[in-house]
Amino acid sequence: MSGPTFEERSTAFLRWFQALPGANFHADIEITDLRQNGRGRGIIAKKDIPEDTVLFTIPRAAIINTQTSDLARRIPDVFTTTILDDTDGEADDEDGATTGPPDNWVSLILVMLYECLQGDKSRWQPYFDVLPTEFDTLMWWSDKELDYLQASSIVAKIGKNDADSMFRARVLPIVEKNPDVFYPAGVPRLTEDELLLLAHRIGSTIMAYAFDLENDDDEEQEGEDEWVEDREGKVLMGMVPMADVLNADAVFNAHVNHEEDSLTVTAIRPIAAGEEVLNYYGPLGNGELLRRYGYTSPHHARYDVVELSWDLAMAALKQGLAVDDETWGKASAELDPEEIEDAFVIDRDLDEPDSRGELHGPKTLTKLPEDLTEQINAVLKALRKQNPETIPDKQRRDEICLSVMRSAFQMKLAEYPASTEAEAEALSTNSVLGRLAMATVVRYGEKLLLQEAIGLAHEKLNGLAATQGHDTQPSAKRVRTK
Repeated sequence: MSGPTFEERSTAFLRWFQALPGANFHADIEITDLRQNGRGRGIIAKKDIPEDTVLFTIPRAAIINTQTSDLARRIPDVFTTTILDDTDGEADDEDGATTGPPDNWVSLILVMLYECLQGDKSRWQPYFDVLPTEFDTLMWWSDKELDYLQASSIVAKIGKNDADSMFRARVLPIVEKNPDVFYPAGVPRLTEDELLLLAHRIGSTIMAYAFDLENDDDEEQEGEDEWVEDREGKVLMGMVPMADVLNADAVFNAHVNHEEDSLTVTAIRPIAAGEEVLNYYGPLGNGELLRRYGYTSPHHARYDVVELSWDLAMAALKQGLAVDDETWGKASAELDPEEIEDAFVIDRDLDEPDSRGELHGPKTLTKLPEDLTEQINAVLKALRKQNPETIPDKQRRDEICLSVMRSAFQMKLAEYPASTEAEAEALSTNSVLGRLAMATVVRYGEKLLLQEAIGLAHEKLNGLAATQGHDTQPSAKRVRTK
């Protein structure tokens, strides 16, 4: 016998939510199936909705966290002391020195594992029934699929091995030590591999949907109303039923408000009938959006970033200057290794959406990375000390710096095999689908940004050349007349 259908699970979840004391779900919105658009569930407006309408209310008692689940009360010793270090997922020493309780990230994973394993005995079971079981976040991509991303630095940020180590050190031992708590009577216990897989699924769910539960009292706290990845363990995190049904974009129409006893979702501008209700995850480029949440968006392309390694910049520098190894060695000795940055971020540094969830202004790179400029100039100054003829003045130093940056950007662009023209064609004709399509969006956006950086460096070089040409002309006072 097959289980409930997608629509039946949605209906059961809504019925459960509406029965919660203090919950409210506006009659003019509905949960809908958006799988044909690759977005799972979503919420749309059935009728025109005015600005400032409260779309739904989630009582804080319905949020899953360490305060609402009974796990902390059943194994209080785990949440007051643990043999595991609370920063690196490893024991403090070989004997496992005692430290504080698990941080909020690990605590929420334990709580979610516990509630998930309870099955029908958990009061959140209808909510678990609508949580995703498959993910497009990069953690779940195969090596072949990750190769689609080519030279994108986002691949290095996935951290699957680190997650494995953390789960094995900080989560699995607690479950295995307390099987009678985590497994209800009659429920078969998971193997280590099965438990690790479930921990990864729970971790990905938390990564995508966990909410910072701080109140709005602290107006200076950044990102207080956004989905967050709280790895510092300083903020109470929780899973918020119904709020995580909302999809999100950089152009959005709803806002989550923190109140004393509830969270409310409000329309920040009129929402037309048939329009999807959208939340906002922050000014993330498509690479980071894909890593955390498993999707890409045209509106987020303006926030794309590219990381340029210092090794690549140094390769461009050495390629552009005829300097012998001895001079390079002496110049390098002038620099403080602790002051040398390993990588630099190229981004457009654009404003976030306005209070109505709308974007303004062009999507254009206007500045080259200042920290990269400073570090290249530091090297050039050190070289000048060794060989003044190589860099005779500031004008020449600025020219070399811009030329090096342009070359480094070109070298980084060359690491992406496919052409931007071919990728633009593939995206416009929908000839790539699924994960390949999302990887293409990431690559294409990063390459456009690099092309802008190359163009900007070239423009500044031309400006310097024009200035130099002007400066070489005699001034009016010095022109001799016959």
